[in-house]
Amino acid sequence: MIKFVLASASPARKKLLETVGINPIVTPSDYDESCVSLSKPYDLAATLAERKATVVAKLYQDALVLGCDSLLEVEGQIYGKPSDAKEAISRWQLMRGKKGLLYTGHALIDTTQQRKIVRCAVTEVYFSNITDAEIEAYVATGEPLRCAGCFALEGKGGLFVERIVGCHSNVIGLSLPLLRTMLADLGYTVSDFWEEKSLNCGVN
Repeated sequence: MIKFVLASASPARKKLLETVGINPIVTPSDYDESCVSLSKPYDLAATLAERKATVVAKLYQDALVLGCDSLLEVEGQIYGKPSDAKEAISRWQLMRGKKGLLYTGHALIDTTQQRKIVRCAVTEVYFSNITDAEIEAYVATGEPLRCAGCFALEGKGGLFVERIVGCHSNVIGLSLPLLRTMLADLGYTVSDFWEEKSLNCGVN
């Protein structure tokens, strides 16, 4: 079976893959994101995903390597992870009650075929108009400091999102429907990466 490698340290992305039956080899790229400076969020997310996947792909033969990068755009301003609690509070004060666009770049490199696909998914996120006290309490949990866009939809941050338009898993860090189509374009199906397990249903 060809190996599936996740070029990211994100627990959320790993969990998403495991949810659909893919148990990835986790190999963070540690790529320096400051090396890329692009003004368009779509291009920035896609390029960073490609760079991260490319770094890790050099370490593997006969593998599919997935690199991802997420960022949030609110009123034309691009945001990644906040540097500290003060920045997180300030950002939430700007985000509340507004719509953001969550971009996740996806780069899938097949080291067997020497082929690469790079795409980006975009999801609309509508934030609740929360109070300063709620913002400070949320930031104090530490969760926003670990997340692009300063919130985790699958965590406590889900309390402060009114609705989303588009792919739900994309906001968490990986668009599962997009991954399926990218695999198909390379000649694979998701089931190619499911590990067979014997099931005992307790029937005599």
